Amino acid sequence: MIDRLIKKIEQCGAPIVVGLDPTYEMIPESMRAECFERHGSTLRAAATMLTEYNMRVIDAVYDLVPAVKPQIAMYERFGPEGMWAYAETTLYAAEKGLIVIGDVKRGDIASTAEAYASHIAGVTLENREYETWAEDAVTLNPYMGGDSVEPFLKVCAERDKGVFILVKTSNPGSADIQDQVLRDSGLMVYEHAANLVSKWGADLVGNCGYSKVGAVVGATFAVQGAALRKRMPHTFFLVPGYGAQGASGKDLRGFFDKDGRGCIINSSRGIIAAWRKGRRFSDRNIGAAAREAVHKMRLDLEGVLEGWLPT
Repeated sequence: MIDRLIKKIEQCGAPIVVGLDPTYEMIPESMRAECFERHGSTLRAAATMLTEYNMRVIDAVYDLVPAVKPQIAMYERFGPEGMWAYAETTLYAAEKGLIVIGDVKRGDIASTAEAYASHIAGVTLENREYETWAEDAVTLNPYMGGDSVEPFLKVCAERDKGVFILVKTSNPGSADIQDQVLRDSGLMVYEHAANLVSKWGADLVGNCGYSKVGAVVGATFAVQGAALRKRMPHTFFLVPGYGAQGASGKDLRGFFDKDGRGCIINSSRGIIAAWRKGRRFSDRNIGAAAREAVHKMRLDLEGVLEGWLPT
């Protein structure tokens, strides 16, 4: 999985993952009206809005970016119909050749962890395997420790799948726990988590030199991100916090390795809600606005990577 992701980044010349995190408020009124006319005032109408909105974005950017990252909470809020929309979105993105990172942030133990791991493992019934979600990787919360991660590592070892584990997240409140100092080692919690992620991924390094076990490292913490790159030379970073949360390309130089590789930068609202900015685009131009936003983001990152990205 990690080799495929890096290859697609190099083919696109864009270390960008589009966060497919649509909200009801983000949906144009015209699209809402069309869906309500078809399905009535129902949760199926809301789910259809999410799916069709995502499809417009995917159609516009799938040739520019290597990956998408749907946040499952945006779909779960609409119940079973919302989960249908999540499934449809992941499948459609996969059919377009995109790497799909399911932002599910799971973290539990024992049989529960094994059940959660079915996100990337699928299930077997009567000797027949079913891939339950069209995901290439998922995000994990390591707070409950190694036994909450182990079932996913097993899947990564056996299948072409990956995980991204929370290390230093982009939200200001991350300091409440992640920046606390451990008495025994003197490390901050996020530094200790980084060491664990490196250890967990040591036997899952691909031909590219990076492991299937990646880390989530927020763009809003440039100094910490640069230090983590040195601490975790074989760990690929999934980097949230660009754009709407305040980070820009200049904050990200230290997240990349000496060859301009090593991470993929997420932008959600800055791309999928770009049609709402200014007057250049109407509610019928969701895709065109998203495509332009990707181009702008790519130029911003190119300026940081000093020509390392292929054209």
